Amino acid sequence: MDALTLLDWATWSFFSVMIAGFVVGIVVGLTGMGGGALMTPALIFLGVGDTATVVTADLTAAAVYKTSGAIVHKREGSPNMALAKWLILGSVPTALLGPYLVSWFTDSPEQLDRVLKLSIGFALLLAAATYAARLYVNLLRVRKGTQVEDDDPAIKPLPTFLVGVAGGLLVGITSVGSGSVIMICLLMLYPGLSAVRLVGTDLVQAVPLVLAAAIANIAIHGLDLGITIPLILGSVPGTILGSKLAPRIRQSFIRRAIVVVLTMSGVALLDKAGWAPLGAGPDETYPMLIIGVGLAVVVLLPLAWGLIRRTVGLPMFGAPTVEELDVPEASARRRRVRERT
Repeated sequence: MDALTLLDWATWSFFSVMIAGFVVGIVVGLTGMGGGALMTPALIFLGVGDTATVVTADLTAAAVYKTSGAIVHKREGSPNMALAKWLILGSVPTALLGPYLVSWFTDSPEQLDRVLKLSIGFALLLAAATYAARLYVNLLRVRKGTQVEDDDPAIKPLPTFLVGVAGGLLVGITSVGSGSVIMICLLMLYPGLSAVRLVGTDLVQAVPLVLAAAIANIAIHGLDLGITIPLILGSVPGTILGSKLAPRIRQSFIRRAIVVVLTMSGVALLDKAGWAPLGAGPDETYPMLIIGVGLAVVVLLPLAWGLIRRTVGLPMFGAPTVEELDVPEASARRRRVRERT
């Protein structure tokens, strides 16, 4: 895109992208959940550009605001740098390769747009599923009494490297996964990592990952400054504000709302891309189907969670609560206090 004039900037599109970036930035600051999983579908549904352009802008903005977050965590000593190193070694090459793989296997801009929408749709559903997987892993840890913090675990080079490889490919193609899919994989590999250590490590490895993915996408698709600039202007202050509000707000409710939004967005993108089982055509959606999916998740998810609790010998509702499982070390501290008293 050529240099923007002041008149180009003062458009509804510019301000709508900035507002979207600000809102998503707040959510990222509050919960630590990946911005790409929320921002990419938001921009697609705003209609500010084709899917490849949106993915490129989102990755470029993410490289900026994740860098600021990573610097803060590095100063506080929360990242595990040895762990981040093996993730980076795996993720950066595949993040660079991913966009080229898609472009090599698509014959037209229309086909590229459809393939990206399908890929992002499935990635969003995977991101939503990782939240449930994270709660289940923490539930098993609490139930078995293996909830022991270990912020400096023995590194497992090959599995960690392979997580980076898969995560880099996913992020390079869809911009989704650096703050959701990779995090749950780390939790499974290193269950003793505290939440702050987990987030810090994930942020540090995400900076070169999203930067590599952004560079590859810019090389193929170019960079639309009309989307990228307002996205950065909105997301950076939003992330800072969310980080300041985080200690005062119960994050578990926000995280559960995000799962509903991710599920609805994933289905909507698959619908918009004309995925055969859903039946819609290009750029068409069935709004009632999407609303129905959202309502089904809201109603059925608590019931499904209750049944899962019963499989591990717990009542359907009660302690440990979802909020306690979100931050298991906080739950463990509260339990130790109760035992002492």
